[in-house]
Amino acid sequence: MRISLEEAASKLKRGEVVAIPTETVYGLAADAKNDAALQQIFATKQRPADHPLIVHIADISQVNDWAAAFPETAVKLAQAFWPGALTLVLPAKNHVSKIVRGGEPTIALRVPNHPVALALLQQSGLCVAAPSANLFTQLSPTTAAHVETSLGENMPVLDGGACSVGIESTIVSVAADGAWQLLRPGMISEADIARVAGTFQQANLVKNQTPKAPGQHALHYSPRTPLQLFKDKFTLIKACEALTQANLTCAALLIGAGDRPNCIVTQLSNQPAEVAEQLYSALHDLDTLKVDRLLLELPPNTPIWAAVLDRLSRAGG
Repeated sequence: MRISLEEAASKLKRGEVVAIPTETVYGLAADAKNDAALQQIFATKQRPADHPLIVHIADISQVNDWAAAFPETAVKLAQAFWPGALTLVLPAKNHVSKIVRGGEPTIALRVPNHPVALALLQQSGLCVAAPSANLFTQLSPTTAAHVETSLGENMPVLDGGACSVGIESTIVSVAADGAWQLLRPGMISEADIARVAGTFQQANLVKNQTPKAPGQHALHYSPRTPLQLFKDKFTLIKACEALTQANLTCAALLIGAGDRPNCIVTQLSNQPAEVAEQLYSALHDLDTLKVDRLLLELPPNTPIWAAVLDRLSRAGG
């Protein structure tokens, strides 16, 4: 159910949930200070209560409403990458709801880089929690139609077009002393983070102090169709042949040019940013084919492909 900006703002202020666009993926948004509204997010997504939510804020000045500490490292990262596809995990103030924190002592914050999302934050006057607008572990939505496929046509959706980044934000935890750690790779790379924050800081972190972050479930970002992952086209093509001999149908997602299997194929480029932008949309399209198996080619295990490799690896569980 498509709604206007005004309707979306009104619904959020009434404590309802609304699917909204961001540059990464569509989010299922609710007033981040309304516990009943936050619980609707978890219920709608069928998401475990111990998974923290990312709070979307309008600008850097709102960080101090949520975070008990905003160390210089985090300030530099926010100034460099906000608005944008970076989430900062910071020590939370005591008043911040345990529901939005997933019971953690930290809060995840981001300023989205999408004109419709920013307009909604300004018009509503709210900060909104907004995990991906899909059922837990399933494919993230990058269009309004994807949201309706996952959550039903009665879900109110503010349509902002296709997402330009296409996969979820990079998540970086910054402790009160400025020590930082990459929790989830994204299109803002670890090297990008290190150039701003410095590399020595990571050594200060203790593993058992690593906060939870969204998207770290072993099975995540997954289509409904069973899938197999392959490190090269040759092995994928052989698997396609074996499935055909067993009278099973398949479709394939390939990265870059090369030989193709004898099945329906979606071929993406060999550029990480382009693949990220198109990845979920391509998987949604392949999922609608209702074949017996999806065959996915993994990108190289190199830093520039880290985010795409993470999403595809988790899609395969």
